[in-house]
Amino acid sequence: MPVVVIASSKGGAGKSTTAVLLGTELAHQGVPVTMLDCDPNHSLSIWARKGTLPPNIQAITDVTESSIVKTIKQHDTDGAVVIVDLEGVASRMVSRAISQADLVLIPMRATVLDATIGAQSLQLIAEEEEAVDRKIAHAVVFTMTRHIRSKQERGIEASLREAGVDVVEPPLHERAAFSALFEYGGNLHTMENKQGNMDAAIKNASAFARAIYKRLAEALA
Repeated sequence: MPVVVIASSKGGAGKSTTAVLLGTELAHQGVPVTMLDCDPNHSLSIWARKGTLPPNIQAITDVTESSIVKTIKQHDTDGAVVIVDLEGVASRMVSRAISQADLVLIPMRATVLDATIGAQSLQLIAEEEEAVDRKIAHAVVFTMTRHIRSKQERGIEASLREAGVDVVEPPLHERAAFSALFEYGGNLHTMENKQGNMDAAIKNASAFARAIYKRLAEALA
């Protein structure tokens, strides 16, 4: 079943938040999810250790460059989705993970710096496509956005679309509840310490997960 790789050459782009929101929302809908923590900052592991993992999720920590391909294949079973949270640099581990991906998500903030560095991730995907001799579906996810987008944000998105880059709609908004997942663990549906507008946060995360699930179905069709 699908392997989703979360990749960005820039730290602070929202990789782990994207991974946790996608994994927990898919699991909430009954999809078995295995999450691999390949980031030296171990943000995903920090989330996973905050109490009991939500149903349908298992988290694998301390995945190394030498074990990443084997680990992905080991957990790539029928009916399951594997989500790989990678380090924020271009490395051999990142390349090896991308080579196994059915879909690569590139989180970025809607800034010129993030867009410039995000182009490096797009180039890395193109190189892996050549190496494995197949197309690797990929899309940009804007993170930490606001409801009213600035002129700069709209311009960056338009430039990406004009270049033929798939941009996920909806973006992930800047929500207190999203950040709080790493403090309290669990998922948005079970969070006891309510953070901000929980209904709006759940609606945003759920719509995002549905958009990704649709892309996975298309990639595997």
